[in-house]
Amino acid sequence: MGDVAERNDRAADVEGGTSGFSARVVLGMVLYLALGPLTLFLAAGTWRWPMGWAYVFLVLVLTVGSRVLVWRRSPDLLRERGRIATAQDAAPWDRYLVPAVALVGPTAVTVVAGLHHRFGWPAIVPGAVQGLAGVVLAAGYGLAACAMVANPFFSAVVRIQGERGHAVVASGPYRWVRHPSYLGACVGILMVPLMLDAAWALAPALLTAGATVARTALEDRYLREHLPGYREYARETRFRLLPGVW
Repeated sequence: MGDVAERNDRAADVEGGTSGFSARVVLGMVLYLALGPLTLFLAAGTWRWPMGWAYVFLVLVLTVGSRVLVWRRSPDLLRERGRIATAQDAAPWDRYLVPAVALVGPTAVTVVAGLHHRFGWPAIVPGAVQGLAGVVLAAGYGLAACAMVANPFFSAVVRIQGERGHAVVASGPYRWVRHPSYLGACVGILMVPLMLDAAWALAPALLTAGATVARTALEDRYLREHLPGYREYARETRFRLLPGVW
């Protein structure tokens, strides 16, 4: 009887916590999802951009779809990800890298791509290559989404979630590389300039990918030092980001 009551109390805590943060999380997600399209089309000076809409559609479908799957599988993960601004035990260096790779970098890419379209800067990417880049972009961001769904500890900031029973995840895409979401993010961001035929956007895209690689190295070292079992996992899954390379 006591076990049943304890389980009911935990369920009530989760449900109450979820209902308490859901409005804030939903609002934050809506604003975040709106930022990309707004910056892209405002910088472009027009809404009549088919490839721009194709890009927005891909990103929205993958982002919303991954959150729905996470909500069905690990609803408390959405609450954890909503703590990005209040997590007191996050790795100090991640306070700077999270905005760089999740907000500043992607926004810079869309703004430059939009300006490229507005001013008619030289088009150098053939239509077929743009389409192929869209497919690769979807695969990259899809890999990142799969990593989120597979990992119930996929926090928005690097921290050890002791209160959530943080443990090593070695299933799904984590069987092949230790940081599949960062691999997918790098692939995706580098495909945006190609898909949108915006060569100048490669500059912020490369900087964002570089910051993501740096975050990969720092997070991997942090987990080795602080997460039990991660050293053993690293011996089994040898590569951090790119199979056969690093």
